[in-house]
Amino acid sequence: MSDPEDGQGLVELVDRAGRAIGALGKLDAHLPPGHLHRAVSVFLLDWSDRLLIQRRAAGKYHSAGLWSNTCCGHPRPGERPSAAASRRLACELGLVVAPNDLVAAGTVMYEVGDPASGLIEREYDHLFVGRTADQPQLDEAEVAEITAVSLADLTAITLDWSGFTAWFPIVLRAAMPALSSLARP
Repeated sequence: MSDPEDGQGLVELVDRAGRAIGALGKLDAHLPPGHLHRAVSVFLLDWSDRLLIQRRAAGKYHSAGLWSNTCCGHPRPGERPSAAASRRLACELGLVVAPNDLVAAGTVMYEVGDPASGLIEREYDHLFVGRTADQPQLDEAEVAEITAVSLADLTAITLDWSGFTAWFPIVLRAAMPALSSLARP
């Protein structure tokens, strides 16, 4: 499925309460100083309770080549965040996960910069967790590779987040309670 997140299209601008206040071009929303906009971050566990993480493609317009959550992206203006999360899973990883099969895990706001591109992530991020047994089919324009990591191993590397997107530690911490409740005891 083709749906490139290449800096084209519109993102939904929001206020600090998450209420829509307009729309702006995706790249323009990320130019300094950045504009607060809606985003989605998805965390999928495999059936061995390992988190699927992706290394972003080298051609991405920001945070290229860095490891991050299973997938992320931006809802189109007026699009439900769960629908955007499902759409991005299909586009980036070829995984068909219905919006109803994703568990909402809260929201988190952050502002982080990408030193390589100079772009700013000022996001009101809707977090989703879920599970998959399917083998991802990567869109190479979006994802360089994917691997599965135990939650314990991820928490062990929290002292050194080099090689990861700037937002990953923030969204992982916020999603961890939902991921832990989804994992088998």
